[in-house]
Parts: sequence; structure tokens; C-alpha cells
Amino acid sequence: MLYYLFQYLQELGFPGAGVFQYITFRAVMSFITSLIIGIFFGKKIIRFLQRKQIGEEIRDLDLEGQMQKRGTPTMGGIIIILSIVIPTLLFARLDNIYIILMLVTTIWLGFLGFMDDYLKIKKKNKEGLPGKFKILGQIILGFMVGGILYFSSDVVIRVKTEGDPNCKVVEVVDNVNCTGTVEYMDVKSTKTTIPFFKNNELDYSKIVWFLGDKAETAGWLIFIIVTILIVTAVSNGANLTDGLDGLATGTSAIMGVTLGILAYVSGNRIAADYLNIMYIPNTGELTIYMTAFIGAAIGFLWYNSYPAQIFMGDTGSLTIGGIIAVFAIIIKKELLLPILCGVFLAESISVILQVSYFKYTKKKFGEGRRIFLMSPLHHHYQKKGFPEPKIVVRFWIVTLLLAAVSIATLKLR
Repeated sequence: MLYYLFQYLQELGFPGAGVFQYITFRAVMSFITSLIIGIFFGKKIIRFLQRKQIGEEIRDLDLEGQMQKRGTPTMGGIIIILSIVIPTLLFARLDNIYIILMLVTTIWLGFLGFMDDYLKIKKKNKEGLPGKFKILGQIILGFMVGGILYFSSDVVIRVKTEGDPNCKVVEVVDNVNCTGTVEYMDVKSTKTTIPFFKNNELDYSKIVWFLGDKAETAGWLIFIIVTILIVTAVSNGANLTDGLDGLATGTSAIMGVTLGILAYVSGNRIAADYLNIMYIPNTGELTIYMTAFIGAAIGFLWYNSYPAQIFMGDTGSLTIGGIIAVFAIIIKKELLLPILCGVFLAESISVILQVSYFKYTKKKFGEGRRIFLMSPLHHHYQKKGFPEPKIVVRFWIVTLLLAAVSIATLKLR
């Protein structure tokens, strides 16, 4: 909103109004505003939830310090959502299709998680929203995001069509270093980026090459299926990770910083040319959204760090996971998520392995056996006697390492 106000003031000749044209300035302002909202309003929301007795119901899993968390306010994801949405509305261009998609994702999954928390707490339903409804909500979102990204005329990539292959500029030039005409064309594409490969682009339509002339059409179906799978997997992975104070919040903030950097360079023609990566026009605006996300995560961490004064609940965990998934899909970095979201992946795999092995051994030997002392993975380390803060910080460190590797893939290929 403020972008359009200051654009109007700039047209009137108001001194300094032009600063709002810069993505970097608006990104910084978005981060600061988000952080302030999270810290200032977070305390008020915590007190409100305490008055309404909206506290976490804790199952006794025989974990150290676990029962002390009983009654801690939950649904704290409301703080995260407000801290993301408000700065984005204030500082981002609201006519940008990518910003619209991210806002829809935030509100959609926030509502889905809120309904789950509401049924658990207010209706005393321990199961919350039935799993099939949560999965259905994620599938609908994935289908909607995939469909819009494929069919919207505003969603394109910019490719070089002709001219000197060593020339990295759009303009017609004629000098000793670069001669001839270089033209760029905006095209619809089902291409994405494969990390660590030299020619690091994969076209989903190539997966169904055997369909011949129909492969191009079938490519968008493959893309939508992949989108649905990624949105569902990452949002549920974040949900499973949210089991220790500050664990999901801190790791998500680190992932957010990484995705923000990738969005900025992907949406900047000069940076994209220099790094020889796919240039996606208008995705630079997503930097404003992502800095709001980072500020929201850090602001929430102010109260969610050990010992937590509030939990995010499914309202927050489903939302942050979905945000990370959709954001990566938009900037064509979804195949990087197994690396960047390695902690989410490890948590999810630990549950799948534990449940599968237990069922298999029970059927074969008549007695269920376990691979881990407890799943998800963070509970395994709790059972081994590691203090909760140490587990959380070490998972943060692992995420930092994975984030560094993810950024390195810009040139490491």
C-alpha cells in the first residue's frame, strides 16, 4: 500500500519519495516492521490466550521437562501470520502475482492449522482436524498454486534468443567486448533448476518425452503433481519438527534467509546473468515477503525460545512449511528443498521408518520393534539424555550448514 502512496508522492515531486522504488529499502523496512509486530503484539496475544485458557495439552511421553509445558499458550502461529501479512501489505507491490500467491498460501494454511488447533483445544478433540481434511487442504492449495504458475500470463522466465552468446546485456551494443544484438524473450516454461549439474535446468515435459507431441501438454500435469507433493511434504515436515522450543522457528528463519537470497538474485537480471542462472522477472519483489517471514520467525522466537512462553501450534507449523514450499516452487528451486529442508526431511523420514519398521516387525515377529528410541528424530535425542536447548541449537547449526550448501549451488555445478 505504501509503495503506491510514495509512487504518487514521487510523481508530485515529494523529496525522498523515490526510495520506495528500491526493493532493498522496502525489504529492510518489511523486516523491521515484522520484527516489531512479532515482539510488541506477541506479548498481548500471549496474555489474551492465557485469559482464554488456550493452552497446550501435553501427552505424557516420559520426556524430561515435558509436563512442565502443560498449559503453555498455543495457536501462536497467529503472531507469525500477522507479522508476515501486515508488512507485506504495507511494503510490497500488491499487483505482483507472486506476492498474491504467497499471501493466499499464508492465509489458506493458517486457517487450516487454526481449525486443527481450535478443535484440539476448544472442542477438546485430541485428534484435531482429521488428517484427510488437512491433506485435502494441502492438495487443493498445491493444485491452485501449480495451476496459476502454469497458466498465468504473468508467470514467465526470460531467455536469450539470439546474438553474441558472451554478451550479458539486453541492449543493442557495438564495442570490442560484445558485438551484435542480444534479445531476451519472456516465455512460459515448465523448467526448473537441478542443483549441482552444469546444465542445471530440467523441463518437466521431458519426463514424459515418450508422449511425443503431447509431452508439452502433459508437462504441466507433472508440474502440478510435483507442486502438490512438495507443498504436502514440506508443510507436514515442518509440523513434525515443531516439537521442541524454538526448533521449527529457528530452522525456518535460516531457510527463509536462504530463499530470500535466491529470490533476489533470480529476480535481478544483472545478478542472474552474472551467476548464469534462470532469470524470473518480478520475483525480486518476493524479497519483501521473505524478509517479513524472517522477521516474523525471529520475533516469534523471542517468546518461543527455551523455555517457551508460547507454541505456534499447527496454525504456525503448517503455515511456515507451506510458505517455504510454495516460495521455492515459485523461484524454481523446489529440487533444492531436500538439501535446504534437510532437518524437516530427517524428521519426516524418522517417523516413516519408525512406524513402518514397527508394523513390519510386529507382523513378522509378533512384537513391534523400533529403530529410534522415539520419533520424530528430536525426541530420540531427548531420550538419549541431551538437554532440549542443545538439541535445538545443534539442529540450527545443521540447518546453517545446509543453507550454505544451498547457496553454493548457485555456482557449484
